[in-house]
Amino acid sequence: MINIVPASKEELIHVQSIAQRTWPDTFEEILSPEQIEYMLNWMYSLETLEQQSSDGYLFFLAEENGEKLGFTGIEVNQVPGKTKIHKIYILPTAQGKGIGKLLIKKAKEIALANDQVSLLLNVNKYNQGAITFYEYLGFVKIDEEVIDIGNGYVMDDYVFELNL
Repeated sequence: MINIVPASKEELIHVQSIAQRTWPDTFEEILSPEQIEYMLNWMYSLETLEQQSSDGYLFFLAEENGEKLGFTGIEVNQVPGKTKIHKIYILPTAQGKGIGKLLIKKAKEIALANDQVSLLLNVNKYNQGAITFYEYLGFVKIDEEVIDIGNGYVMDDYVFELNL
């Protein structure tokens, strides 16, 4: 049975580990190895994750028999009335088990408990597997963003929203 549990600050090491094991597989056809390494170091350092946790991000881990298989990181009221899913990744070996749906369900529960009207997320424009998954769950593309992240790199994303 897969459980979705809050991640303590001490457990953010699992978030970092899952990201490091997932990103190369997820983005190998989309981003250069150098950009993947840059973004992992930037977005998934323990210092960054701990700061996000201190700033109010909520992290949840998907686990089965004690093994950490995926995670999400959300921010309630990132835009007034809207919860942002900043991070959601599942180990390649655990994909197809319904973990993504469970993590989105947890984000919905938290958002609804905080009187939010929708969920927001960004997805790389070329990550067709993720786009298909989000559309299947009812998310709708509402915008496009190109975000300069430094070192000559950008995030070229669609913004998706799911009304609650």
